[in-house]
Amino acid sequence: MQDDLPGTIESLLKRFEPEQSILSSVINHNADSVALLLKRTQFHQLNHLSRLPFTTPVSKPQTIGADRLALAAAAVHYFPGKNNLVIGLGSCITYNFINKFHEFLGGSISPGLEMRLKSVHQFTARLPLVKATWNVPLIGYDTNTNISSGIVLGIAKEIDGIVDEYSERFSNFNVLLTGGDIVHLGSHLKKKIFADPELIFKGLYAISKANNP
Repeated sequence: MQDDLPGTIESLLKRFEPEQSILSSVINHNADSVALLLKRTQFHQLNHLSRLPFTTPVSKPQTIGADRLALAAAAVHYFPGKNNLVIGLGSCITYNFINKFHEFLGGSISPGLEMRLKSVHQFTARLPLVKATWNVPLIGYDTNTNISSGIVLGIAKEIDGIVDEYSERFSNFNVLLTGGDIVHLGSHLKKKIFADPELIFKGLYAISKANNP
């Protein structure tokens, strides 16, 4: 979907005729579009007050991003009773830990692939903006491949290291990987991890069902 304008929403409603809808976002959206969803569907806006298949015993549950809530819901739905670490590869990389008691305990956030590529260009005088790719050498042979190697393989080693830390601390441990940058990073990870680029949508579906019975 290119935008959240009423015309765009109207076309989606006519095409798919959904009975339910859910809004997951950390930004403000077009009020007329929200009103349209309220009128035409069973609508729910995801927030910290939503009915969730897990608890959030953290200091400020209202600050948890809607995307992280959706990822946690998907992990609990598909892998109940496990210590799940869900890694979301988006604008930022989020590490989301849900224990075997279905408690979302938090995790960590670091800059994503595109953010790192842009920062190398924007905060230096001469380094270029390099396009994201999976095909990077260990030893870069020019400026572009040096940047690609450092960032892509650096992220992969970051993920490997964090997964190792969790696996040493928790038994019955499971890792899920999602997000658009799977195509660039998945093949460089040391361990085979369950990868699903659509995981966030599956989590939103589960939350929508729980809040729109």
